[in-house]
Amino acid sequence: MSQPTDAKFALPTLTAMVVGSMVGAGIFSLPQTFGRVTGGLGALAAWAIAGGGMLMLALVFQTLARRRPELDAGVYAYAKAGFGEYPGFLSALGYWTVGCLGNVSYWVLIKSTLGALFPIFGDGNTVTAVAVSSLGVWIVHFLILRGVRQAAFINTVVTVAKIIPILIFLVFVGFGFQADIFAVNFYGGPGLEAEGLFAQVRGTMLVTVFVFVGIEGASVYSRYARRRADVGLATLLGFLGVLCLLVLVTMLSYGVMLRPDLAELRNPSMAGVLRAVVGPWGAVFVSVGLIVSVLGAYLSWSLLAAEVLFSAAKMESMPAFLSAENRNKVPFAALWLTNILVQCFLILTLFAEQAFLLALKLTSSMILLPYLLTAAYALKLAWTGESYEAGARERRGDLVRAALATLYAAGLIYAGGLTFLLLSLVIYAPGTALFVITRREQGRQVFTPAELMLFAVIAAGAVLAVYGLATGRIVV
Repeated sequence: MSQPTDAKFALPTLTAMVVGSMVGAGIFSLPQTFGRVTGGLGALAAWAIAGGGMLMLALVFQTLARRRPELDAGVYAYAKAGFGEYPGFLSALGYWTVGCLGNVSYWVLIKSTLGALFPIFGDGNTVTAVAVSSLGVWIVHFLILRGVRQAAFINTVVTVAKIIPILIFLVFVGFGFQADIFAVNFYGGPGLEAEGLFAQVRGTMLVTVFVFVGIEGASVYSRYARRRADVGLATLLGFLGVLCLLVLVTMLSYGVMLRPDLAELRNPSMAGVLRAVVGPWGAVFVSVGLIVSVLGAYLSWSLLAAEVLFSAAKMESMPAFLSAENRNKVPFAALWLTNILVQCFLILTLFAEQAFLLALKLTSSMILLPYLLTAAYALKLAWTGESYEAGARERRGDLVRAALATLYAAGLIYAGGLTFLLLSLVIYAPGTALFVITRREQGRQVFTPAELMLFAVIAAGAVLAVYGLATGRIVV
């Protein structure tokens, strides 16, 4: 039975999905995470690179939504169409894992925020914090089971609610901005004298990726879009709005506190910045805003993660049981598997020294493969002319944008470093079991020769990572 028209998402709802997915934990930690590694100049350079690269990626999603409208599963569908079954599966697996890891980071930050008032929560990775977070996971789980469109409506309301505290923060910090403090912070100041600009900018790259994860939210939900043209427009509008917020929060903070003091702030560090301007109530205000924001982002990512598994199963690249829906048209099997993995990751945070930072960087590392394959697919289409009419004028522009987006994604893998690349392979290698199950379900050969070589490389990297963890060369 086809869905009624009123069940479809209009442009404002799709845009809210993008904004709701991107504005979560990351923006509230920007003053401290940037203050640890760079000054104002490095921050400007980082946002220029990240903004330009992510703009190219947003335009890639817009182009693909227009050129290949039948591919309505977003990131995963593009990777499969461009590079085959196993790379497509890896993109789906990586993107799904990003949703799970991102959700873990949200719970850790909520409990770290509460830890300022209730020491029993610590930095978000105590036994009590994990127990309370687990309860929250399953409450949201059963909310979503009541209906994906109902949950999406709640997300739209929460998205509006969580933007308001950020805007109020910007107003007060803007009035408290001091040019002399900003001048001292501009080149980094004490503690960063030996660090060059390149090293400072590189240190921010995984952070900038983390705060932009979710830019593809409308693309993943394109099967619910009322008009296909709205998918690309929602992606672009959401990106531009969030970029403005991210840059303002970062740069205004450099005009309130010295960089070493920003680096020492407890997360959510926006709370410490506002406290410096207006007093203790500012920290409470930001903390409440963070909890609302993060719960909204958590809802978005629970929806997105389950949708990726469901869509991949419908396209026969994940086990068939993941395509099951309940009477409310919610992919319940995919949702159960998603939250089981979230629960496992939450338990693992008990053994991490800096749980939030680990989840942030690993989330950023895992998203790079799906982004790279999506950009490379757009590059492939523009290069070969597939889906373009002969002599189409837009082809050259699409080629340039896709090339820049591909270069940006590849550069991020380098900037992220070997450690987190190897840790991501620890997830990709065992996760391939789902691909094997799917192939055997269908009575098909598991790997082509090229796919087998790719899996061998992934497995070898995973073994190297496990060895590094066991010997202490890799520390989490």
